[in-house]
Amino acid sequence: MEDLKIKFLELINKQNQSRIPSMGLNPELLNPDEHCKRDENQSEHSHSIDSETIPDEDILESVEQVYFEADGNFDSCRHVLTKFSQDLNCKNIEKYSKKLKQQQQVISKKVLQLILQKQTTCNQEFSEILKIQDQLKSLLEVCQTGRKNLNSAKLQFTTASLGILANYKKRQTVQKLLHSLNTIKTLQRTEDRLQELLAEENYPGAISLLLECQSVAQTYKHFRCVAALNGKLQDTLEQAEETLDVTLSRICQQFNEKTYCSIHQAYKLLGKTQIAIDQLHMHFTATIHSTAFAVVHSYAGGDMKRQYKQLCQSISQQNLINCLIDLSKALWKIIYSYYQVLSWHNTNSKHIVEINNDKESDGLFSQQYVKQKLETGMARIWHDVEIKVSMLLISADITTYKFEHFVQILGTINRLTEVGKELCDSKSENLQKSMKEQCSRYFFHYHASRLDELRIFLEHDGWELCPVKSTFVATQLQEFKSLRPALVNCKSWNSIEDLNVSVQENSTTNSGWLQKYLENDMSPFDIGLDETIDEDILANLNDEECDYISEESDDDLDEEFKIEFISRKDNIRASKRKPKPTYVGPMVTNTTLNVLRVCGRYLQMSRLLSSIAVDVIQKMVQFFELCLYTIYLFFTSDLQITSDKLYSPKLKLTLARIKESLIIDETSEDTNNSNHKVRCPQLSSIVNLTQDDKLYGLAERVVGVESLIFLGQQYESLQSFLKQLIASSPERGFLNQFYIQTIESATDLRKPVYMAVVSKFFDVTNILNLMNRVNWEVKDVMSQHSDYVDSILQECKVFAKRLEDISYIVPLSVEVKNAIWENVAHLITHTLVEGFSNTKKCSNGGRGLMQLDFTQLKSKFEMITNIRPMPHSEYVELYVKAYYIPENTLEEWVKEHKEYSVKHLVGLISCACQNNKKSRQRLIGVIEGPRSNR
Repeated sequence: MEDLKIKFLELINKQNQSRIPSMGLNPELLNPDEHCKRDENQSEHSHSIDSETIPDEDILESVEQVYFEADGNFDSCRHVLTKFSQDLNCKNIEKYSKKLKQQQQVISKKVLQLILQKQTTCNQEFSEILKIQDQLKSLLEVCQTGRKNLNSAKLQFTTASLGILANYKKRQTVQKLLHSLNTIKTLQRTEDRLQELLAEENYPGAISLLLECQSVAQTYKHFRCVAALNGKLQDTLEQAEETLDVTLSRICQQFNEKTYCSIHQAYKLLGKTQIAIDQLHMHFTATIHSTAFAVVHSYAGGDMKRQYKQLCQSISQQNLINCLIDLSKALWKIIYSYYQVLSWHNTNSKHIVEINNDKESDGLFSQQYVKQKLETGMARIWHDVEIKVSMLLISADITTYKFEHFVQILGTINRLTEVGKELCDSKSENLQKSMKEQCSRYFFHYHASRLDELRIFLEHDGWELCPVKSTFVATQLQEFKSLRPALVNCKSWNSIEDLNVSVQENSTTNSGWLQKYLENDMSPFDIGLDETIDEDILANLNDEECDYISEESDDDLDEEFKIEFISRKDNIRASKRKPKPTYVGPMVTNTTLNVLRVCGRYLQMSRLLSSIAVDVIQKMVQFFELCLYTIYLFFTSDLQITSDKLYSPKLKLTLARIKESLIIDETSEDTNNSNHKVRCPQLSSIVNLTQDDKLYGLAERVVGVESLIFLGQQYESLQSFLKQLIASSPERGFLNQFYIQTIESATDLRKPVYMAVVSKFFDVTNILNLMNRVNWEVKDVMSQHSDYVDSILQECKVFAKRLEDISYIVPLSVEVKNAIWENVAHLITHTLVEGFSNTKKCSNGGRGLMQLDFTQLKSKFEMITNIRPMPHSEYVELYVKAYYIPENTLEEWVKEHKEYSVKHLVGLISCACQNNKKSRQRLIGVIEGPRSNR
């Protein structure tokens, strides 16, 4: 809008102005008013544009460089005038003038700022100038006084007097020269003294003397001989520094407090404390490499030019353990020396600061540098140590080592990792990774052989007792010796939360164990890692007690399967019966002890290397599972009863899972045994399960089942410790399943195993035949029980007699006897119900006879067995009472009692509704309908 207005005014002015012929004059000169107005309008327009603020920095940058040059001939006015052409323009002049004013203002402002910034320094310099002025005044006064005195001497003294003064001056000059010559002579003799001090390891004295000599030589450097001597002193100083460096390198292997203190003071005099610490770390690194190479080469031999990794690969299996231990000891010396260096600096840090009081800031900085360097250096030193040991470990093949040798290697590595954790809180990931790889390879082969060995034990076991003390537990075995402290700490742990707290407390208690080795100059690798002790687990037995105990020994269980089992005397004559044995020890076989020993070894591995604990414990579980499945297979194969009631749900699931995961399927074409499966074990031929007088191997069956239960109890005692080992693992859920399902199902194995004996001893067919002969249609209630009751009781008496005889072979606990008699009661009650269900017709008198027979049988059974009440008696009583139930409520009773088979219920209905065919058919339809799949 403003531009449009200006153009409009210009147009009006052009129309009003007079037309004057051009005479060669500038139109601006002819119409100055019009030009000025136009300039004013344009200046207003430009002012609106220039009103924008320009930063001072941009204005400074726009100043020409020529204004800052110190040239006396420079004329600024002329320089500005040259900027304009002959055609002068007011607008340009004013614009340029305004720009120069802005530049002047900015420069003045900047100069003022600089003056204010430098004002303090300026004042200081001005004060120095004033001091110099005062000194010049004093010097002028001295010069004036000297001139006056010289003038007086010229007038008052004679020529002789002046000669005396000249001679005295010469004397003083000669004395100074003589002093200088003596000093130079002393400097020349200093080298011998320096060598003496270096030989005496008095490094601070030698360095101090050298520095003093250099200072003196610098004073007399105007003498030519002294200039040459100064170069020689510099060479001697370099030689002394080399000697210091060599001595410093020896500190890495054998720390000496006196020597190190001397070296540190010498470097401090040289002003090279920080350089000395850097050199020390380099020496420690080089010493680790050279020491490791020397130790490994001493066992590998061969060319010295080979790399360290090649040397490690050349170590034989026989020399690996000794090489590993020697390498650990040698590297421990280096670590110990570094620890002593660190301790020395921590102890003397205060003294160092006091020495540096004259240069407190430099001394404090140097101390902080040294402290930080030493603290971080421990981690670097340990990393180098870890790499050297890891390389030796990963290059070895230890899959064929004996377990004792493998544990020794594992123990050494575990001790190393503990050292790293205590010194610098290192996780030793390289060592852990190397050892985990070796453990995985070793454990795969070792576990496969142990599983196969256990199968051989089970196949050759005679299932006879091993004579151990009544107080025997797994921790008394040699293999559990190193685990006893940890197991004791685990006794009070009842939950995972308590476990975590206890682990933290235990780690806090055990922290600082390395301190005793550091303070007493002992090596953690000098103590035996696998010391042996004498076991005291065997019971002291007299001759009378030896008849029922296995004649096998526990001295060398790994060779047990190669030895033929000693058979036992088969006949026990009543006329020569010995007093009942008093043995009350646990049921333990050689197989049980072997499993516990292997478990102890496995736990040693898992304790020393927690990263493989899950895999190790899973394999421990397989041992128990194989024992459980084998005992089930051996002692239930002749079971003549197929009832599912003999197997608890847990036992069924456990047996099915073990068969699927652990037993090789002979019909499968897959021969890959990556999951550590074993062939199905076969019962030893020396175990006879067919002798009637020995109750079909009841002694062996009892020993097998009860030893399995005892083995489960030992696993239970290890539960807290096992949970501790894998407390942080996400795979720990399998352990809870093992204890809840597998361990608890071991007790359930008693029923099918003992039922195999009971079912073969009692003639069920004869009992049923006798029951079929009974007339159940009697009109009156009989006072005399049936003959089949006497037959059953007679068999119970004979069975009790045989059971008593078996107790002289193996001790039968109350739990075992109750389990056996519970199976007898189970067989009898179910046989009675079977016999009752065969009845086609039954009167009220017959029903009373059934009750009489069972009441008589029950009372006599309780007298024979001393078990009250008779187990499973309700099974018979409910069935007999069902005969008295009215027909209208019988259907409801049938639906509720599903423990009876279809046959039993049909027999019941047939007798109860024998006079009502329609009701009988209806109830039978109810039974056979939804229960036809039973």
